[in-house]
Amino acid sequence: MPRKEQGWVTFQTSEDERKILEEFCEQSQRTKTEILRELVRSLNQHSSTPILPPIQQEKQEDIYTQKPDPESSIQKKSLKVSSRNILKGVVKRVVYGAVNSEVTLEIIHKVELTSIITRASAEELELSEGKEAYAVIKSNDIVIARE
Repeated sequence: MPRKEQGWVTFQTSEDERKILEEFCEQSQRTKTEILRELVRSLNQHSSTPILPPIQQEKQEDIYTQKPDPESSIQKKSLKVSSRNILKGVVKRVVYGAVNSEVTLEIIHKVELTSIITRASAEELELSEGKEAYAVIKSNDIVIARE
């Protein structure tokens, strides 16, 4: 039985909501816990946006839909990779060296992965503590990616 001091959160969903979550988990090859943690972390990014009742939300523009910058001629595309082992995490530390950088991601509480990537890649990805990033595992290599 879950105990509050272990950090458990229990809530009820409708059958339809449960099916939506399970289908999303299957499609993304992630657990319910991973999906819900990601959702909770994303709330921090939108903390200044008031939560409206459902009727008002329908009238309000979707805050989660990112529209392209009309002044930017470069359109960002989502990253697609052949690797099937993609773990979302939060950057815990970046140690920059002259040529390479050591990047550590916390995938879940107290589970960390560390990868050595070029300093140029770490800078281009704008990796810093607290940012979300992905560990992309292919064979014996782990690479770091961002949306």
